Amino acid sequence: MELVVASHNEGKAREIRALLAPLGYTVHSAAALHLPEPEETGATFEANAELKAHAAATAATMAALADDSGLVVPALDDAPGIYSARWAGPDKDFTIAMQRVERELEARGQTPTGSAAYFVCALSFCTAEGVLTTVRGEVHGTLTFPARGLHGFGYDPIFIPSGYDQSFGELDAAEKQRISHRTRAFEALLTHLKQEHAA
Repeated sequence: MELVVASHNEGKAREIRALLAPLGYTVHSAAALHLPEPEETGATFEANAELKAHAAATAATMAALADDSGLVVPALDDAPGIYSARWAGPDKDFTIAMQRVERELEARGQTPTGSAAYFVCALSFCTAEGVLTTVRGEVHGTLTFPARGLHGFGYDPIFIPSGYDQSFGELDAAEKQRISHRTRAFEALLTHLKQEHAA
């Protein structure tokens, strides 16, 4: 069984390859297959994941898997949300994005450190025939400023998961992966795929 990961991020493709290996999938990245990146026009994480998965499955004529993820801050009306990557600008500088979160919370009279936040990952699996299955994983916690830790990526250095006193940027990579939103979404998807596999 072949599958394309609708991402041009080789690190993400590698992570997904390891997760799907037990099910017998041969995993390709969108970059390796030279697939175009569709414009993300969805209004939700799920809609964007489905859009990317369907586009990749159609272009590659094989099953595809896509994710859409980001940071949600309730005090900012759920921003940056689906625009999490866009807040980092064209150069994907998340230092700028993290500073913007702090600045916008202050502008609303909120105390940035300690503000509630959560990460979302929507995963969408699309068969070669265009049938979609979409799941969601979340991890909740609070924000901390200034940013802490050099591990992880994106908004990890300002996010402290509930029950921990270290940010995702400080946590050991294996521990972060154990509790992350992406892992939780994958667990839900793998349960579904194993049921399909067994049927």
